[in-house]
Amino acid sequence: MSAGQARANSWASSFVIREILEEARTVAIVGISDNPARPSYGVARFLIESGYRVVGVNPNIDEVLGTLCYPSLTDVPEPIDVVNVFRRSEAVNGLINQMIKLRIPYLWFQEGVVDVNVADRAAEAGIKVVMDRCLAKELTRLRF
Repeated sequence: MSAGQARANSWASSFVIREILEEARTVAIVGISDNPARPSYGVARFLIESGYRVVGVNPNIDEVLGTLCYPSLTDVPEPIDVVNVFRRSEAVNGLINQMIKLRIPYLWFQEGVVDVNVADRAAEAGIKVVMDRCLAKELTRLRF
């Protein structure tokens, strides 16, 4: 395991995961897809079926699963509890400024999305972070 992977594993606190799943009601999925074969589509559908409000963030689509999509977090007209990221790591850095501006308390990087520097920056701003974990799998695992 590399040093970066070891640090990434520190961003998978069961306590924070449970807190997010209990506290969050509105989830913004950044990088949502309208393709049913894509993981972001499946996670969005699962979250909706589990009672969460899902908002899509993708400048290339207008709607997914009956939920509106917006070009960026700052375009979403309602409060967001958690940002669930399906974008490549290098595309995540710009999200932190938007999250700070909007006072979004939680950032969740999906499986395979790892950026320790961005996670550190988010944590320094008071944002709680989960990295390299699937929100839907964790919800299933910790179903309460």
